[in-house]
Amino acid sequence: MNQQHQSLLLLDSAARFPPPQGVKFSYGTSGFRADASILESTVFRVGILAALRSIKTQAVIGLMITASHNHVSDNGVKIADPGGEIMSQEWEPFADSLANASDPKHLLQLIVEFVKKENIQFEGGRGAEVFLGRDTRPSGESLLEAAKQGISSIVGAVAVDMGIVTTPQLHWMVRATNKGAKASEQDYFDQLISSFRCLVDLIPQGDQGKNQEKLIVDAANGVGGTKLEVIKKSIHGLNFEVRNSGKEGVLNDGVGADFVQKEKVTPHGFGPADVGIRCASLDGDADRLVYFTALPNCNGKIELVDGDKILSLFALFIKEQLSILDEANNEKVNNLYQAHLGVVQTAYANGASTDYLKQTGLQVVRTPTGVKYLHEKAADFDIGIYFEANGHGTILFSSNLLTWLDGRVNELGSTGKGSEQLKASLRLLAVSKLINQAVGDALSGLFLVEAILQHMGWSIHKWNKLYNDLPSRQLKVKVVDRTAVVTANAETEVVSPPGIQEAINVLTAKYPRGRCFIRPSGTEDVVRVYAEASTQEAADDLASSVAKLTDQFLGSH
Repeated sequence: MNQQHQSLLLLDSAARFPPPQGVKFSYGTSGFRADASILESTVFRVGILAALRSIKTQAVIGLMITASHNHVSDNGVKIADPGGEIMSQEWEPFADSLANASDPKHLLQLIVEFVKKENIQFEGGRGAEVFLGRDTRPSGESLLEAAKQGISSIVGAVAVDMGIVTTPQLHWMVRATNKGAKASEQDYFDQLISSFRCLVDLIPQGDQGKNQEKLIVDAANGVGGTKLEVIKKSIHGLNFEVRNSGKEGVLNDGVGADFVQKEKVTPHGFGPADVGIRCASLDGDADRLVYFTALPNCNGKIELVDGDKILSLFALFIKEQLSILDEANNEKVNNLYQAHLGVVQTAYANGASTDYLKQTGLQVVRTPTGVKYLHEKAADFDIGIYFEANGHGTILFSSNLLTWLDGRVNELGSTGKGSEQLKASLRLLAVSKLINQAVGDALSGLFLVEAILQHMGWSIHKWNKLYNDLPSRQLKVKVVDRTAVVTANAETEVVSPPGIQEAINVLTAKYPRGRCFIRPSGTEDVVRVYAEASTQEAADDLASSVAKLTDQFLGSH
């Protein structure tokens, strides 16, 4: 490749996208997010980064333009790595320096240095290929153009526009393509519909068709609504209605999973006629899912069924299938496989859910807050399930287990037609195809919840009674320097400043079922306080006394 030609191309295209003055961008778990009006130069530069990442990994990379559950005037951009997972943390500092480079010359210098450091070879390998997706925000169109310009400023790089998609769809397409599988949007729908059908067909005779009351889905006036309408045309075995599909209302305005989970009230478009009905809520780019029912005579108050409860439902169902397979261990089976099932949570998971999961005999592990930590840990198990209370999570299956299950299906299919073990193996394989293993996906999560509720013959009320959440309270404390707080043990203990953890322990011990931790925010100079206890009043008291304590130790005095 002619290096001079490449340099001139970069300088020329970068000159068309000057960065906004006085703004500092930082790449977090959700990529870059800001008011859409100041994002063009950043998205252009992330286009360059995506092309370089593709050359480095010799694989297709994804670039998604979305600000998820943020206000419609915001937008954002994030990268999907070859396996559909979020971009490797090792490249985040490079993303930051690219976004904040002051002019084209500085930008070029950063790229040249990074290419050398990472030993990115432009010759001999496959050229860069980047899949582009965006949500329904009006600003997405011009930002998509900026991303294309960034990608094409790397010689030989190709941008493939996947159109308006949910964030998880783009991640799925990247993963499927790099695995050599079919990866169009229609393939995504087909896989979701056929694996849902498979689970419904495997429901024990006599239980089929139970729990067939209608489901109502609040689609946050986002991209998920459009996609659900498409699925609705082809799916059988589920009666559902889509509201807030985006035809008229404003994206994320009084609607969506983030609003419902935080405010604990019904979204716009729901009223007294919906009391007691099973409802679900997606967020703006359909990567979060929560369920709820409206309470009678309560001005829109709801019973929330959050990510912890979704995780519990998935874990119970999978555990049931594994125990059917384990029963075969007592018989003479040639190739046994002891599948290792694990549940991964952060310290924000409600204590009642953690206690419940442990009581049912499941292995529960904690990680620091952040999807990247949860996903990484879940991959240590044959089946790893992770969810955050906000409704973001998924299930990961090891390739060893999937290979073994395939073999088991072939073996049992020829010998034990219709056996319970065969059905359990087929169910687990269907779950592995229905759930989006790349990333949390509200659409695949929704259909898995629905298939399991039908399988169990459960109403949403029965599901919600698995355990009662402990009342909790979250507060923020402004501090001079959040880095002064250093935590350990998945952020549940403060190591520095010394003495504060002991003081927290003393306060926490005063409350029945009390639990409390503090952790520095990842984005602003605040320390977050989380407290739970047996009553709301106790949780509030504990949170405010620990917030006062934090202020004494670290506050901006």
